[in-house]
Amino acid sequence: MGDFSNNWGPPKMSASYRPKTVLGRLVHAFEETVIATLLGLMVLVTFVNVVLRYGFNTGLIWGLEVTLALFAWLVLFGIAYGFKITMHLGVDALLNTVTSRARRVLSLIALAICIAYAALLMKGAYDYWAPFANLAPTTGRWFPTGFEEMKPWDYRGYVPTERVPMPEILRGPIEFLFLPEGEDPYEKLPVAVPYTMIPVAVALMLYRLIQVGIRIVTGRQQGLIVSHEAEDAVAETAAEQGH
Repeated sequence: MGDFSNNWGPPKMSASYRPKTVLGRLVHAFEETVIATLLGLMVLVTFVNVVLRYGFNTGLIWGLEVTLALFAWLVLFGIAYGFKITMHLGVDALLNTVTSRARRVLSLIALAICIAYAALLMKGAYDYWAPFANLAPTTGRWFPTGFEEMKPWDYRGYVPTERVPMPEILRGPIEFLFLPEGEDPYEKLPVAVPYTMIPVAVALMLYRLIQVGIRIVTGRQQGLIVSHEAEDAVAETAAEQGH
């Protein structure tokens, strides 16, 4: 087990995160690519819509809805990514007044609370998304105890977005996954598609929190949040990028 007391300090920023395995590097590159792509698409759609609106008195009727969905995906996906690279901000005034051993205990307590919250959020996320994907939500108020008995009218895979047209290139797989039997083909993209990110992102967040717990227990990480000395971390990252 690593020496936790000697390693305590401001966690490094994202540019300093270095996966140690080939698979870890591939996953890290994939996550950064997804985040950059979502941000780029959001900016592109917004820019095109502004040009069309003010330059040609027209616009993408689906632009706002797509931008909102992309932004939601970016935030949800970024939460899990932030836990992985220790980028979430927090208040560490109490941690700075106690011993390193107490810091570790407090970090583990905070982590346990976060994992419990993420587990509850996972149930809620799945239960909200499930009817739109023609799946049964779970029973139980706090923890899943089984699956609800669904009637044909309980499935909501037929619910479309307000304005986003159905991409013909994706019609086959999307209708196979989400279109209830006997319903007319989609004219607009079903809400099940953008809503899919909700349970996926929460599951990823729960997984990353468990990973953080393992790293804290083994002494490879000091806490859940980036230290309040953010300026030092930014300067360190800038110096590394300069090399």
